[in-house]
Amino acid sequence: MPIDQNTAPADEHQDRSSRLTVGVLGLGLIGGSFAKAYAAAGHRVLAFDTDAETMAAASVETVSGVLDDSTLASCDLIILAAYPGACLAWIEAHAERLAEASAAAAGNRAKDAAPAGPLVIDAAGVKRAICARAFDLAAAFGFSFVGAHPMAGSEHAGFAHARADLFHGAPMVLVPPPVDDIERLLLLDRAHRLLAPVGFGTYSVTTPEAHDRVIAFTSQLAHVVSNAYVKSPTAQEHHGFSAGSYRDLTRVAHLHPAMWAELMSDNATFLISELDQIIGALGQYRDALAAADTERLRALLAEGDRIKRALDDSKED
Repeated sequence: MPIDQNTAPADEHQDRSSRLTVGVLGLGLIGGSFAKAYAAAGHRVLAFDTDAETMAAASVETVSGVLDDSTLASCDLIILAAYPGACLAWIEAHAERLAEASAAAAGNRAKDAAPAGPLVIDAAGVKRAICARAFDLAAAFGFSFVGAHPMAGSEHAGFAHARADLFHGAPMVLVPPPVDDIERLLLLDRAHRLLAPVGFGTYSVTTPEAHDRVIAFTSQLAHVVSNAYVKSPTAQEHHGFSAGSYRDLTRVAHLHPAMWAELMSDNATFLISELDQIIGALGQYRDALAAADTERLRALLAEGDRIKRALDDSKED
């Protein structure tokens, strides 16, 4: 079986100049999976997590040092995998140090090359709440920041559930700052190269607003619906009466309440719009049933089936 060159452990004689130093803030499922992916690929990982036990567990075979003021300048890439508020707090607290690291590295870069110093990305599920402020700070202090959202995860949380292969083949969404085309392309190329060891399958580029509008539907609404669905009293009687439909619809009802509450609150406008849409659609099914209008119900079901088939066909194309 061929070994994936992006994730195979590094040979002991690997050229050290080709090894990255990657900093990770937050060692939950996402941050921990980034840390494990880079460590498995032979790169040096520095990290910080507020939980001492998590740091101790990660230090066994994944993390080789602490990400702090004294080490961030050595990083090629810094991944902020905490809640949006914590990501912004970290950037604000370390903006000057990031600027110093970038300035120190600038003398070694070629003309027209991408900005030097650590590239900072975040991995939060919303982008407007982070990017507007982070873009301003990066421009004012002179360091590089690109918003990012890895489209992979699990209903389980924490470093114990992190996996080096979590992102294999998964989509990655990048949100670059509003800079000129050349600088934008250089930043995106740099992000692609630094993220290559993780094994993402595809990359897409968007704006903070477009990201948050779509993610309200594809992720946040799904979590709200699933979480609300299990509140039916009938859920207590599902054993022996449920199969794939129940499992599929309830999988993401199990979530991290504090994290999702922050993400949803930061994206309230778009999520409310999607909730209004689905509440209105559900009302049509209820009205058809209440009126014993079987033909109307059939038409509603047929419409949904047709839309789903069209979406599946477009994916295959």
